[in-house]
Amino acid sequence: MNDSAEQQENSPGGARRATVPTSASVARHAGVSRATVSYVLNGQAAGKVSAATQAKVKKAAQELGYVPHAAARSLRSGSSALVLIAVPADKVPAFGPLFATFVAHFQTALEQYGYTGVLHGARADRSPQDTARAWAELRPAAVLATFGAPLTEESVGILHGSGTRAVISFGPQPAPGAHGITMDQEEIGAVAGAHLLASGRRRLGVVMPRERGLDSFSGPRLAGVTAAASAFPGARVTPLPLAYTEESAAQVAVDARELDGIFAYNDEYAMLLMRALQDAGVDVPRDTALVGADDLLIARLMRPRLTSVRTELPAPHEVAALVDRLITDRSIRPGVRIRSTAQIEARESSG
Repeated sequence: MNDSAEQQENSPGGARRATVPTSASVARHAGVSRATVSYVLNGQAAGKVSAATQAKVKKAAQELGYVPHAAARSLRSGSSALVLIAVPADKVPAFGPLFATFVAHFQTALEQYGYTGVLHGARADRSPQDTARAWAELRPAAVLATFGAPLTEESVGILHGSGTRAVISFGPQPAPGAHGITMDQEEIGAVAGAHLLASGRRRLGVVMPRERGLDSFSGPRLAGVTAAASAFPGARVTPLPLAYTEESAAQVAVDARELDGIFAYNDEYAMLLMRALQDAGVDVPRDTALVGADDLLIARLMRPRLTSVRTELPAPHEVAALVDRLITDRSIRPGVRIRSTAQIEARESSG
């Protein structure tokens, strides 16, 4: 039976259907051993297989439509070329443009090093240990656990024990045994609060989104504003629960009439609240100064232009390069830290 015939078999209805080509069929088509096919298609042929034979194997694989089996390869090597970007499932809809843009560029940068970055939702009903085992089943080369994805010393150990070369925490504090990219949410609040206080505002409000999954961000940001206000006698801070609806914003605009400065969690909530304040006859910034976060382009298009806390995340290509080093250099011990920074971009809304 030739290779083209081998790729078909009888179906119950008498029709013919194509089967998946294997490394064995590539070997027969090229007239070489399966070991030679493995060397060539796994990039290990240097010094073992002649250039002519390599070309013949690649041509055979192309003609048959053969694609190496990543799962089988990961079983042989102990890990794959997969980088798992783990996000708690209940927080996936909550991430704004800043993080979404970072992930997209990070995935592109990983491809330059031969890795595939996959966004993975971690179930909220699983323990950190069970979550780590579920991740480990995929044999990732690295795991980037983001903003509340369950990660403990034990779960880091499970991942390392299964062959994962690098475990990186993206959030406030990395777990023991992991590397860390630190994004300090409290610092973001402190920067916003310090700016409002420096402009003479003393009756501050802090928007607390009601949307699920944002508590781990909004709580530390409130704490940051409160810490900044503690240095100013007479300053007070009021939490402002706000759902992402026009109706909720209209109610908050009424409740916040006595406040002279508001940190609105991020630019999207700030823009929602700015319109509600203006509709309620509150002048921004004369009556109430307003500050957002993330420094989105649309914040600069608002009238008045929106003051925002800009967070400088590590460049995606730098994080991808770090992941590659952590995977390939086994001498690097856990504990590598990269830290984001936050600074105010002052505009008319807080003037």
